[in-house]
Amino acid sequence: MSIVTKSIVNADAEARYLSPGELDRIKGFVTSGERRLRIAQVLTESRERIIKQAGDQLFQKRPDVVSPGGNAYGEEMTATCLRDMDYYLRLITYGIVAGDVTPIEEIGLVGAKEMYNSLGTSIPAVADSVRFMKGVSSSLLSGDDAAEAASYFDYVVGAMLG
Repeated sequence: MSIVTKSIVNADAEARYLSPGELDRIKGFVTSGERRLRIAQVLTESRERIIKQAGDQLFQKRPDVVSPGGNAYGEEMTATCLRDMDYYLRLITYGIVAGDVTPIEEIGLVGAKEMYNSLGTSIPAVADSVRFMKGVSSSLLSGDDAAEAASYFDYVVGAMLG
């Protein structure tokens, strides 16, 4: 839930106007909107590069994933792994645009660990793939923008491993 929605819901539940502090937080959210959109645009426009480079890094670090018996063994399964990475990158852009992790949580993380466990997919390998995407993405962004995006990548990693 965005800070705007959350503030309104909380104020309405208490039948009151928005407080000065809530208005200041909303102002900050609105002011940072252009930056969040810029970050999401860079990640979206660079998604193929991010997925390819991060996938290469994952398969170098975790050769077990692409070896016989691994979850990404063979062309079709490798493509499935890269598709999942693309999915998480997309969710991260949703979170960045919203300025909140709720879209990531509600769309992509609820039940993800259970699904991966049932498929025998290594959750630490999935977390590694997100870390590698974070690294590649950070190299495409300025320092402040990279730091902003990093928190969303870190959130996904934490949720996977937590």
